[in-house]
Amino acid sequence: MSLLLTFFILLLSMAVMDKKKVEEYFEVMKKAMGFIDASTDVETQSEKHSTQDSSSESEESDSQSEMEQSSAQMQEIVDEINSTQTIESQEVSIEKGKNEFVLDIPSTIMFNDGEYNLTSPEAKRFIGKIARVIRTMPQTFNIEIIGHTDTNRLNSATIPRDEWDISALRSISVVKELIKNRIDPAVLKVSAYGSYHPKSNTSSDNRRVELRFFSQDNQSDILSEENFFDRLE
Repeated sequence: MSLLLTFFILLLSMAVMDKKKVEEYFEVMKKAMGFIDASTDVETQSEKHSTQDSSSESEESDSQSEMEQSSAQMQEIVDEINSTQTIESQEVSIEKGKNEFVLDIPSTIMFNDGEYNLTSPEAKRFIGKIARVIRTMPQTFNIEIIGHTDTNRLNSATIPRDEWDISALRSISVVKELIKNRIDPAVLKVSAYGSYHPKSNTSSDNRRVELRFFSQDNQSDILSEENFFDRLE
């Protein structure tokens, strides 16, 4: 009742008030009666989203810059090792993508034919140089070590028995050598594709180990626990 009386008094006073005063009183009444200025709220939300977008873009830009810097350092090592190779098909290469790069290493540089242990001093020095670059990378970087081989079947009674064994064991050997060079095991991942991800029709091209460097900030988990078990229903 008192609020209505106040409003009535305000209406009577309008005749002697200037326009600016009337607008000020209406603003006070709106707040008193619980009205919210929607436009102000929308502007606040818009500014908030704009700030978040800018922050996200800045982080992505920083991550990409760090990726390019690390890739450039790896390229120097690749150029050095390639300068000692006499056969082009045995050269190390780097393939760059968005938020990742892949170091493609022919197996002949690190392993003897049909073997999976890193015994060559040159191979160990090569892994050591890679490890030095890895130690300068941000902790957001992960490395997936991927073993590949060709379609030549081993079919041995002892390990490695087949192409799955040799591709996996070579990947593990590289991981262990990286750990010896003070690389955090938590950022390393072992993968093996056997002969099922060939890069060409040439067997020697397919016998290789890949080191995939990627930022975990940009790595999406496609098979999360929730949607994986949903698929089983």
